[in-house]
Amino acid sequence: MHLSHQSDPDLWLSVRNNDGKAFNVLFDRYWLKLYKVALQQLKDEDASLEIVHNVFVSLWTRRKKLEINSIQNFLFISIKYQVYKSLRPGKLSIVYKADVSEDSFSTTVNLGDLKIQDSELQQKLNNSLSELPGRCHQIFRLSRLEHFSNKEIAERLGISQKSVENQLTIALKHLRHAFKDIAFLMFIIHRL
Repeated sequence: MHLSHQSDPDLWLSVRNNDGKAFNVLFDRYWLKLYKVALQQLKDEDASLEIVHNVFVSLWTRRKKLEINSIQNFLFISIKYQVYKSLRPGKLSIVYKADVSEDSFSTTVNLGDLKIQDSELQQKLNNSLSELPGRCHQIFRLSRLEHFSNKEIAERLGISQKSVENQLTIALKHLRHAFKDIAFLMFIIHRL
């Protein structure tokens, strides 16, 4: 049977056995739906893509440890958690109304497991960022973590917008190399 015709549980079993092609099928099956859920709440394309990327990177990285009964439920709950986490600093009272019209689902999820997963991914990101030159690291943090525009960063640091763009390109290239597992590559491919 062709992979694209396999059920989610069969694909997940293959992913747990290091099958990158099965992972790609799951990615293709769900990334757009997850992106739409994130975009509906965040109203920010880049942030939504980044959240979807983080969920898939974490899924691949932790594939041997995770016990998932429903990959669909796990992915949608992970997206909602990441959206909440990204909005939390400024909007604690936000209510989520993720409308997934094709699918309704309910499940219980171990939020502790999601927090560990997030912590591990954050630690890897911090380690990778610490390897960047000082100015490059600073610009990446201002852009991606503090959500400053390139223009705001340039004004704040007294440099040109082109310099900001160049430093971000260097940082992203470094992170692509640091996170060179299949999920990150698929994210980049689908983003182009």
